[in-house]
Amino acid sequence: MAGLSGRSAVAVHALAMLANRRGGSLTSAEIAESLDSNPVLVRRVLGRLRDARLVWSTEGRGGGWSLARAPRDITLYDAYAAVEDGQVFSRHAHPPNGTCAIGRNIGDLLDAEFRSAERALEEQLRGTTIAGLLRQVLDADSASKAH
Repeated sequence: MAGLSGRSAVAVHALAMLANRRGGSLTSAEIAESLDSNPVLVRRVLGRLRDARLVWSTEGRGGGWSLARAPRDITLYDAYAAVEDGQVFSRHAHPPNGTCAIGRNIGDLLDAEFRSAERALEEQLRGTTIAGLLRQVLDADSASKAH
């Protein structure tokens, strides 16, 4: 399985922070601090989000990153699609042995299963917006402070 890189989590984290900022901007260093990560990694992810028109940046003093759309109009799938490369599941690197019953048939069958699972993942991610996720994050924070 190829799996997801950490970029999806960084992208969603950054988008939630920007949504919480409500119209203001944040620097990549501020986002990196929340992630306890490197600003260079954050800038790379933000660059992909910018290419997907989910965020925009302003340079210079007082500059930073801002959402390009309302948080209710950005889904987790939008973030995923902007930063992830390729399929979630790896396929065979080269065709299996065609003289073997398993090798001859497994590729197409496994590909259909993997595509179905990937579609289900995409559908799940389309069902959650950054606004909805931020609401959950803030509710969880309020609940943890109450205890």
